[in-house]
Amino acid sequence: MNGVSKSQDTEPNGAVSEPALPTLDRLRVPSSAVKFVNARNVASLWLQAFAHCVSSGDIDGILDLFISDSFWRDILALTWDFRTFHGLSKIGVFLADRLALSGASSFRLNEDQVEAERPFPDVVWIQALFTFETSVGLASGVVRLVPTPPVGASDQLIWKAHIVLTNLEDLNGYPEHVGALREPRPNHGKWRSQRQREIDFVDEDPTVIVIGGGQNGLGMAARLKYLGINALVVEKNPRIGDNWRTRYEALCLHDPIWYDHLPYLKFPETWPVFTPALKLADWLEAYAHSLELNVWTSSTVVKTEQDDVTKKWTVIIRRGENGPERTFKVDHLIFALGFGAGLPRMPKYPGMDEFQGKIMHSSQHKTAHDNVGKKVVVVGACTSGHDICSDHVDHGIDVTMIQRGPTYVMSTKQGWPRLVGSLYSQNGPPTDIADRINASFPNPFLRVFHPRIVKDIAEADRKIIEGLTKRGFKLTWGDNGSGAVYLAWTKAGGYYYDVGASQMIIDGRIKLKNDSLIERFTETGIKFEDGSELECDVVVFATGFGDERHAVTKVLGSDFEDKLKPLWGLDEEGEIKGAWRDIGVPRLWYMIGNLMFCRFHSKHMALQIKAFQEGIWDGTRYSL
Repeated sequence: MNGVSKSQDTEPNGAVSEPALPTLDRLRVPSSAVKFVNARNVASLWLQAFAHCVSSGDIDGILDLFISDSFWRDILALTWDFRTFHGLSKIGVFLADRLALSGASSFRLNEDQVEAERPFPDVVWIQALFTFETSVGLASGVVRLVPTPPVGASDQLIWKAHIVLTNLEDLNGYPEHVGALREPRPNHGKWRSQRQREIDFVDEDPTVIVIGGGQNGLGMAARLKYLGINALVVEKNPRIGDNWRTRYEALCLHDPIWYDHLPYLKFPETWPVFTPALKLADWLEAYAHSLELNVWTSSTVVKTEQDDVTKKWTVIIRRGENGPERTFKVDHLIFALGFGAGLPRMPKYPGMDEFQGKIMHSSQHKTAHDNVGKKVVVVGACTSGHDICSDHVDHGIDVTMIQRGPTYVMSTKQGWPRLVGSLYSQNGPPTDIADRINASFPNPFLRVFHPRIVKDIAEADRKIIEGLTKRGFKLTWGDNGSGAVYLAWTKAGGYYYDVGASQMIIDGRIKLKNDSLIERFTETGIKFEDGSELECDVVVFATGFGDERHAVTKVLGSDFEDKLKPLWGLDEEGEIKGAWRDIGVPRLWYMIGNLMFCRFHSKHMALQIKAFQEGIWDGTRYSL
């Protein structure tokens, strides 16, 4: 039999130093005891007990429903911030500080979203989604329950929370204007003239200016629009999508379509699984048109200034290369410039000025066709490096990859299904459900959860891994063997999701040089520290970009350099440091991330702005 009751945890209460997998052995539960579980009943009983303790302010009672090595991740719902609390001590402090203020109530189990899962033979949990209300709005939750031994004479397992996510979904009185809440448009002729007035901001200033018209800028504008906030997107390129359209021809997304839908408008069912950059560029243009987003292309922000008292922004925009300037006073300023916003990382070596060939950064590379008949060297062994090398192979060009450090490699075919399971797949759950479930895995837990998955992927990719190893390609398994996850969060690089370049390395079609570091350039090529030399005509540095804050201070001025918090990387709780949340300057925001992060976190940023605008929230956060 299985149930939920209040009992002392099998492990001592108090702080937990390092997360661990909640294996049955560690929980002291025999595998045979969890073969027959009524998952819905267990989840319902747990949520009832949880809701009772919340309503009565019984923090000890809530903690007794968790194992000691547990997590509570909150996104805005109770903290107005992104926080992850690990261990009963930290969860207890958080609840003492925030539970009464939150007004959490009306907990309801989503009965069709309860599932018993066994990700590994020795790990069992019940995953359940629920909704609840707070003093400011509607929220969603995910709980993952694990079994603990019976107490006393009872033969019932005690199911306790290992992970809880609480996530703000909507604000009271301010729902998104979608579906039945949409306002009708006038007839075609009036619509066209009205739209032009909206785009030109003839009748009013925008409330928000978004700098950058890529997926993050457009996603933010869409979220704000359907919360009733007027936003202007300022894009320096002539066309929406040029940030993808003007990059190297071989560029293609390495994550599948089901992971990449934008807010409100999914890709068509006929879309390819892995989207080519040019196709994505055109889709972004169509997205902005279809959702009637206000975008000024070929436009630049000339000057910004923040009022010391009101904190409002004065923004001067030049529309067109030599066009007129327009001054706006807005409440919020959002930068949505992407990971490439920082300065290109260009290593400096002696002799670069003597080299008679061409040296460029990957951001300057457009097509391998320009290098037909030449010998090309690509410095860098992550995504861009692999893509550029494979593009040259496809054009019949002699290309050598210089690998300076180890790379994590997994195939998209074998890796993605194992990495995300059925979450983002043809037969997966609705995207909003998948996003909540995905967000419910705190990064510190993924660091101990993913190593087993990484080993499984490596076994499935054995042929590729063995081939790369034989060729001398340097591999890493990531921090603690966690694969790409911590590399992405801390370095925004260091990995390659293989779509074909690995086999080219194995076959020798992409030559490999990684046995010595570069010492200097010569007139005809590169000399290495071991004395070896490599002749070449073109060198492409696929070495990434620097701190994104440089792009912000370039617009705002040097006075903001010491005010801005880091935008990427993980804080001590495993949360991204600055993106989507406070970055050190009031009413200044940075939206960054892949298409999934754009979809999910654009709503979080929009909710913060809307709550501030409506006086629901004064900007105070429960932060580190």
